Amino acid sequence: MRPKELIELLTFMVPNDLSVLIAGAPGIGKTQIVEKVVRGLEYDMILSHPVVSDPTDYKGLPFLVDGKAEFLPYGNLRRLMDATKPLVFFIDDFGQAPLSVQAAVMQLLLAREINGQKISDHVKFIACTNRHTDRAGVSGIIEPVKSRFNTIIELTPNLDDWTEWAIEADMPQELISFVKFRPQYLSEFKPTREIINTASPRTIASVGNLLKKGLPEGLYPETIKGAAGEAFGTEFISYRKLFKDLPDPAKVLKDPKGAWVPGEGELDKTFALCGALAHIVTVKTLGNLLIYLERIKEPTFRISTMKDALAKNRKLSDAPEFTGFYEKYHDYIF
Repeated sequence: MRPKELIELLTFMVPNDLSVLIAGAPGIGKTQIVEKVVRGLEYDMILSHPVVSDPTDYKGLPFLVDGKAEFLPYGNLRRLMDATKPLVFFIDDFGQAPLSVQAAVMQLLLAREINGQKISDHVKFIACTNRHTDRAGVSGIIEPVKSRFNTIIELTPNLDDWTEWAIEADMPQELISFVKFRPQYLSEFKPTREIINTASPRTIASVGNLLKKGLPEGLYPETIKGAAGEAFGTEFISYRKLFKDLPDPAKVLKDPKGAWVPGEGELDKTFALCGALAHIVTVKTLGNLLIYLERIKEPTFRISTMKDALAKNRKLSDAPEFTGFYEKYHDYIF
């Protein structure tokens, strides 16, 4: 399931007290998606990391009360019991948890109580896990626990969803254009025993943050390769040089009929220039952008550029020039 679909699913499941287990490779945005949904619902959230937990964190501490052994709730368990408004108990990296902890969590999922301690009816459950093949320390999830979730969903990266997120997060335009040119890097993650990174949505975002912070140019090669892998770093640095050598996009929008247009085989330059144009176009210059895009023979670039431009500035759809474009391409834009 792609990120946008998962957001829609969680927005339905959580208010209806239906639990979800999300599986997927490291660094593809599982945690961020859950946090976004919870914020949108305006619920409280407890982020739990069972890999560093003990069964007593979910069962309570054994203690003598009036001469009898009892389990006394504390910490997050106490918060689950005392919740007075909607609260999502988000169990992150669940597959890395010891089996004894998984068994304790199962009791919460099944009976909504543990050792006689009932949790609030306001509590909802979501869990995330990497897969066994990801070499992320996942030993597996015991079968009775898996079946306690109402559904198990595998999250996979999606270029359109990532692009929309990147624009909202103000990632550097050259990074967005590069990923659209080389979308395979969103799914490049390969588990390894070596102490290196590989490209994934998380590590690519790290590159974006390094650039936004003003990483000195001289440190680019090794730092970017260290952030998202050798292959990504090498290719992105070359692409960025190309990006900087392109015509000024503002001048392109001033002279859309006379401005230089990349050739049919210059896909890298076309991705880069279209991305730059989408980043700066306004309601006033939209008509000129559409004139220029018509000079690009491949129509997919017109659609892609307009989608990026709309993600950056929704007011573009109010421009008179947008009507004709919408009538022609609306099946691909929305």
